[in-house]
Amino acid sequence: MPETMRAIEISEFGAPEVLTPVTRPVPQPAYDQVVIRVAYAGVNRPDALQRAGAYAPPKGASDLPGLEAAGEIVAVGSGVTSWQPGDLVCALLPGGGYAEYVATPAAHCLPIPEGLSLKEAACLPETCFTVWSNVVTRGGLRAGERFLVHGGSSGIGTTAIQIAAALGARVYVTAGSDDKCAACVGLGADVAINYRDEDFVALMQADGGAHLILDMVGGDYIPRNIKALADDGRLVHIAFLQGPKAELNFAQIMARRLTVTGSTLRPQSDLAKARIARDLAEAVWPMVEAGKLRPVMDSTYPLAEAAAAHARMESSTHIGKIVLEVAGAD
Repeated sequence: MPETMRAIEISEFGAPEVLTPVTRPVPQPAYDQVVIRVAYAGVNRPDALQRAGAYAPPKGASDLPGLEAAGEIVAVGSGVTSWQPGDLVCALLPGGGYAEYVATPAAHCLPIPEGLSLKEAACLPETCFTVWSNVVTRGGLRAGERFLVHGGSSGIGTTAIQIAAALGARVYVTAGSDDKCAACVGLGADVAINYRDEDFVALMQADGGAHLILDMVGGDYIPRNIKALADDGRLVHIAFLQGPKAELNFAQIMARRLTVTGSTLRPQSDLAKARIARDLAEAVWPMVEAGKLRPVMDSTYPLAEAAAAHARMESSTHIGKIVLEVAGAD
């Protein structure tokens, strides 16, 4: 490995323009870690939150943004027996993905699913870890249930649609345009609701209510989600694009036996993330290789244009995932 690498750092908290190309030392693998030569890195909402100063890296993690990548393992630390240099992987990262090299726990790596390119595989870890742990493990989604996901055309949304459909759920989504709604239906959603024209609460209530809702909006969606749930329904929060505060009548929650929960992925322990990785290898990677789950690609930007990639994501005009090309060989 070389001694230095190209990377994108957050020069100060602010708008996309604060993402700045720099030269950094190449990381070395600690115990149970691998170093990956990054081919592609996924761009995600938490990256933008970190850039804005609202999502600090965990203690000991890289200050560089980037929570998922795909590429080639070039070094392994002591204690690593599952991977060796030359293996192609995609991985969940504690940070540092916006760079030519990144270190991450070996247990957070997964093989490139058969039939996928490195670019496509770079889109899988963050969304699959998030969706599986919140929709299936925490939310308990079962076949035949009515499942509503907000932001259906986002990276999380497109992944949630496909996983839920593969599990046999009836999938409802909200999205902000007819084109986005059509894209969601094409991925397996049974009902797509243009939230600019229709009230998702009334529609869900007319169909008996949602057994499970996955929400990343927050704000005034929180009490509306409660109304949209069926009795014994579950509401899982993973983000709050419109803020984390709302006024709720908890008598509804008690009387209708509702469950309100949520999680964030990055602060969880390495062991917890390793467990999710094992679940993905057993349950989700077969979906990918069977063609039931495919990453939806929106656009690709060179590493040096990370600011433009963030601007694209924050415009909310994208459908699916945005990736950075770092080494770029498929």
